[in-house]
Amino acid sequence: MSKPARILTFKCAKCDKPVKVFLQKVSACSHIQPYQGICGCGEIKRHATGNPDAVKSFVESNDAHWHHHH
Repeated sequence: MSKPARILTFKCAKCDKPVKVFLQKVSACSHIQPYQGICGCGEIKRHATGNPDAVKSFVESNDAHWHHHH
């Protein structure tokens, strides 16, 4: 199985500039690979790949210390 990319780039929803998101450290759980970054304008960008429910939970969360629970 290939490793997920450590850095992804998206357009900021607020200012339309590129924002880099970095792979977050998670447990050994392979259900989700969460990414987070902050644009120069201060907007937080979240992205994740993996289990749809876990991805939705992470992207909608405002918790900087989010953890995937089984």
